[in-house]
Amino acid sequence: MTSSISKAQKGLVSQLIKLRKLTQPYFLPYTKSNGWLFVYLLIALLFCVGGTVLFLLTGLMSLLTNVAPEITNQFLGGVQNSLKVIWDGPSGIIISSLFTLGIFSFITIRGQLRQRRWLPWLLLGVIILMLLSVNGINAGITFLVRDITNALIQKDENESYKNLWILGICFIAALPIRSFQFYFSAKLQLLWREWLSKSLITDYLDDRTYYILNPNDESETNVDNPDQRITEDARDFTAQTIDLSLNIFDSLLVFSLNIFILLSISKELTLALIFYATLVSSLLLFASRKLFKLNYDQLRFEADFRYGLVHVRNNAESIAFYSGENQEEKEVSRRLKSVVDNFNLLIIWEALLRVLQRSGIYGSVFIPFIILAGPILSGQMDYGSFQQANLNYNLLEGSLFFIIYKIEALARFSASIGRLEGFQSNMNEIRNDQYDDFKVEIKKNDSIILKNVSIKTPGKENFLINNLNVSIESGQSLLVVGPSGCGKTSLLRAISGLWAIQSGEIETPSNGDLLFIPQKPYMTLGSLREQLCYPLNKNRFSDEHLKAVLEEVKLPQIIQRYPDLDIKQDWQRLLSLGEQQRLAFARLLLNSPKYVVLDEATSALDVNTEKHLYELLNQRDMACISVGHRPTLKNYHENVLEITENKGWRLLPAASYQFTEN
Repeated sequence: MTSSISKAQKGLVSQLIKLRKLTQPYFLPYTKSNGWLFVYLLIALLFCVGGTVLFLLTGLMSLLTNVAPEITNQFLGGVQNSLKVIWDGPSGIIISSLFTLGIFSFITIRGQLRQRRWLPWLLLGVIILMLLSVNGINAGITFLVRDITNALIQKDENESYKNLWILGICFIAALPIRSFQFYFSAKLQLLWREWLSKSLITDYLDDRTYYILNPNDESETNVDNPDQRITEDARDFTAQTIDLSLNIFDSLLVFSLNIFILLSISKELTLALIFYATLVSSLLLFASRKLFKLNYDQLRFEADFRYGLVHVRNNAESIAFYSGENQEEKEVSRRLKSVVDNFNLLIIWEALLRVLQRSGIYGSVFIPFIILAGPILSGQMDYGSFQQANLNYNLLEGSLFFIIYKIEALARFSASIGRLEGFQSNMNEIRNDQYDDFKVEIKKNDSIILKNVSIKTPGKENFLINNLNVSIESGQSLLVVGPSGCGKTSLLRAISGLWAIQSGEIETPSNGDLLFIPQKPYMTLGSLREQLCYPLNKNRFSDEHLKAVLEEVKLPQIIQRYPDLDIKQDWQRLLSLGEQQRLAFARLLLNSPKYVVLDEATSALDVNTEKHLYELLNQRDMACISVGHRPTLKNYHENVLEITENKGWRLLPAASYQFTEN
């Protein structure tokens, strides 16, 4: 039993640490040592809001007293007396001092609240101010209910209508406050989500993190479906954090304001409620542990299912050529089955928890009648006090039963914390050099030089090439050949800075002078102009220049089909692989690098078009490294680097190299 409690405590502490890592950076720059400062600022914010409420209420009552003293004395005499007690006693001095301390605390760290970090604090303060206002009104309503009930029983017409008027004013005042509270809460959630998503996107794209994480290889990474984590998980996390935090604070306010009122009416009822709520909440938390894991798995299975459908859409033509509908249906159905099977378990556990929830809630209805029946029947309590006690009891019940009401939301919240923090931690590990096989140190040079280079597969001891020595000067060309799987593309990855080498040294030109063209060119989401200019600024070239380049690479039909270069289409689907490869050469000509690395970049083209494109490179004196299997390719290169299956290699003049049939 002790072991399970210790495990649960460690799990809670772990979740709180993850929550802080995700939450704090938006409000205060994150360091391991300033966690308590963040907590203190949250408390200081409460000091500021509490003082603001008191000052605003005092000013409002002073204004009403001067404008309409008779109405104020008749309807708001209780509020006036309460304020007088506060300011005449030590409470006013204490609240004012705490308010001053809160303001001073934020002034001293104002330098850390730049870059609009002051805005979430302001919005959070406004929301808390509204919660305090509404809860203060609700506390006053309990007394009004008591007085109205007693006045009705005594048939006191004047007192009944007076209190009804006050009750109506309270509802009228509370309605816009609640509405604005919803607006500001939603606004804070939206701003936070925008900030968090931008932060995750920046980290994801920084230093090729998206490439290193390699989410498609689930055996090599714990990160699945990063698109879902940045979109849905970030949205759910920010919404649930704000909703649950405000609900917890609201519950604490309700408890603080109503516990003393209920204690003054019936200590027995108060103690019975606290004991009952603690017992039921503990049982529910114990029973809900399975629900947290099921919600985590459900998010993953849903994302996998959606990815399967996106995969079908992105590869629709290839699937159609293969007539692979049955196989795709089986795979998508398998992913759907995971969703349904896990959701079935989720339904069962949620149903069981609903039984516990409803049992606990229904059982609590009897407690006020059981405890207070005796005092009412004996005449020790009037019916108005019973109504007030019942209302206070219901308000307290809502705050104490917070876990019972929110257990499913807490389970989803825990799942989103785990997935989002796991994604963030993986990206931090990459920045902290935990993925050494992808950490590349390449010296800059005007040429491409490889000295004693050995390459292996990242994360494995599968060596591909040993002690390679080769250099490519400006204007030279090298053809890389060899059997499939020998390491040709791996060599290009190392030269392009995507893979680290096991030993040796690589020198290459700067990024702008070296461009890589894969066999299947990348088609960006954008216009035809953006496709051609990528990754340069799309406004760098005129329409005439872009159209001339398309003519050069034998793509005049593209201009005829899409004369407007700013039209946006699904280019990967609309263009054939041959057209995509020619468009990649057009992009290459516009970028004009000194060196180009081509990985079977003309595999979908006819021999004449291939020859034409390589002649364009020679005319511009571009040095190139090509990977390919066609014998005709040696006509466009000076040397051939042959990589063998036994990790060996040899460098030969292209004119004397003979392709062998496998």
